[in-house]
Amino acid sequence: MGSLRSPLSVLRIVAAFSRHDGALAWGREKLCEAWGPVALESEPFPFVDSTYYDASMGTGIQKSFWAFETPADAGELPAWKLQSNEWEAELAASGKFPEERPLNLDPGYLTLAKLVLASTKDFAHRIYLRDGIFAEITLFWRQGKWEGHQWTFPDYRRPEYHRFFTQCREYLHGAKK
Repeated sequence: MGSLRSPLSVLRIVAAFSRHDGALAWGREKLCEAWGPVALESEPFPFVDSTYYDASMGTGIQKSFWAFETPADAGELPAWKLQSNEWEAELAASGKFPEERPLNLDPGYLTLAKLVLASTKDFAHRIYLRDGIFAEITLFWRQGKWEGHQWTFPDYRRPEYHRFFTQCREYLHGAKK
């Protein structure tokens, strides 16, 4: 029988996307109030790999990643997703933006070995956690680089995303020393 031990803390990450800079700034402020300061922030990437969100979010979507300074417990991933969904609904209800969904906040976490994202949608490769929230390993680290799975979203295969996640991995590695 294996010995039980507490898992290491993880680097909490959020993928935030919108076509409105104001919505992104609002989301970042909410996240920082709850989770502390951002340690690393990606450049905004044009979200061009899918039209999935066009009907609810409009076109011209930009996606940014924020990695948070405070180490986190991976077991809290469902709570992060539920909270981010509440914030999305709050902004949508405010009427400040014309879209049905002006902001999408996708929380997850990074370890030295993988990037895990939360979802409200079940699928064959997702594991149910609790409270209607599932998790998937979107990327994994092997032989000095990020690799995807057959289910990995196309944009998460982009080299510029991998460069940012490598910076996050280096940041996390330095924090664990």
